[in-house]
Amino acid sequence: MSSSKHEGATAEVATDDAERRVFDRYDVEWSVDCVAADTFLFASITNISEMGIFVRTTEPLKTGTRLRLTFSPPGSESFQLEGTVAWVNAVRADGDNPNPGMGIKFIHLKPEQRERLVEVIRTIAYLRDPN
Repeated sequence: MSSSKHEGATAEVATDDAERRVFDRYDVEWSVDCVAADTFLFASITNISEMGIFVRTTEPLKTGTRLRLTFSPPGSESFQLEGTVAWVNAVRADGDNPNPGMGIKFIHLKPEQRERLVEVIRTIAYLRDPN
């Protein structure tokens, strides 16, 4: 899965053993605290969907790492969610990677957390709809 800078919504294809789904992703610029067992990382969310986020960082964690995410969308209460690193876009030795970071899949979302997250994403989609 490759990442590139883009505007508006794009499709993210997530593959589960039994199914494939498409989730709209929206570009954002929000600060996020990522806390793993022995690591604290202050980074930026560059896009979000109902299922996860992309965290821009030159120090991505290993795939499978579980972490706690804390971020505050504008106009909304802070989120404290659990996630796991699903994939990594590592910094390359030749420097040919303008978007290093990690894709994080939300896990163990409570129904009220999912509802709040969906509402924030719907607000983003509404505000960016050109019609």
